[in-house]
Amino acid sequence: MLEAFVSQYQPTAQLDVAATSSANAHMQNSELQRITNWLIDGARSSGTPAEMIADVCEHLVEAGLPLWRFGIFIRTLHPEIFGRNFIWRQGQEVEIGTVDFEILDTPEFAKSPLRIVFEEGLEVRGRMDDPDSKRFPFLDDMRAEGVTDYVAMPMPYLDGSIHATSWVTRRPGGFSDDDIAAIRTIVTPLARVSEIISLRRTAEMLLDTYVGNRAGARILGGQIRRGHNDTMQAAIWLSDLRGFTALSDRLPAETVVEILNQYFDCQVTAIRGHGGEVLKFMGDGLLAVFPIDEYVGDAAHVCARVLEAARESRTSVEALAFPIGDIVERFRFGVALHVGNILYGNIGGGNRLDFTCIGPAVNLAARLEKIAGRLGRTVVVSEVFAKACRHDWRALGEFPIAGFSKAQRVYGLAEETPVVMA
Repeated sequence: MLEAFVSQYQPTAQLDVAATSSANAHMQNSELQRITNWLIDGARSSGTPAEMIADVCEHLVEAGLPLWRFGIFIRTLHPEIFGRNFIWRQGQEVEIGTVDFEILDTPEFAKSPLRIVFEEGLEVRGRMDDPDSKRFPFLDDMRAEGVTDYVAMPMPYLDGSIHATSWVTRRPGGFSDDDIAAIRTIVTPLARVSEIISLRRTAEMLLDTYVGNRAGARILGGQIRRGHNDTMQAAIWLSDLRGFTALSDRLPAETVVEILNQYFDCQVTAIRGHGGEVLKFMGDGLLAVFPIDEYVGDAAHVCARVLEAARESRTSVEALAFPIGDIVERFRFGVALHVGNILYGNIGGGNRLDFTCIGPAVNLAARLEKIAGRLGRTVVVSEVFAKACRHDWRALGEFPIAGFSKAQRVYGLAEETPVVMA
């Protein structure tokens, strides 16, 4: 359960740990210090977080710790994921897992040793020959695997948050006092390394959540100053919920927010599933882009995926039903699709910036979306989009567009029946 390391460290220093006899029952102080120093230095010889965990555990075993299983459990700052876990076992690859917030309401978590660690910041020990260990059902599984001793230790971060580690052995008699002391010694530098990596991971996740993964990667890559912009070709998606103003006027704000969240879910899943990136929510409006480059395909390939995303979204929105008292609210939306060059990057004033896209292509998409509403269409596309995406299009006419010198041809899906809303 829970979250930890996700960052890449380039190898600059190798851990030099002299192997000791496997029969040695206690940690060697000099080897323990070498491992500690390696962690303090950032464990930079490990390429990934999972490799770092494996390296730590394997070197501890070589140094004399009778470790059979190790787990690190770190809570995350994420709207959906409570955290991640990394589990190491002797002779196996590190297992990485995630859990959502529902774990907090399960009987398994209520009776887990880790709950005590997280909530009270206390060490929890369960010797298999101690009857008191039976209060933790999880230890029954460990006992069945031949485990003799289990220790869960808090791993505090500098911000005051409590995360956890677990240490398991199958050696007869369990961990010795020296083993426990060695584990306590390792936890502190391990906490510092994991906190640094977790902070970067948190930054990546929050940026992905609020600005999208492509924009987040650019921001973390150093594009943080106003004027850092790139030009890119993309298919542009601009959508709007029909009747939103009237809906907002007659329903409580909390209900409107819940409706918007479900409505946006109908689009975001399809957009991301077909290679798009949501850049902005603007009230009931949504702006997304589908980059066109040598890695994802040409305009024809990308536009075909965009159209498929639009059709999936249409189906999802049509199926969306929101009961309010004796009434079931149903919804319609419109989306305009266009292809063109956009300016993509930091725009804003003072120290408040937004990572977004602008340009005539975006402006045209916004105007087309309004035309979709007037025509009662769910999907309308520009002439450029229609030429790039082979489909059974129906010409809807030429329309003057504010700010554009020439009228624009607009196309819709032949399969659609227009519905003009009152």
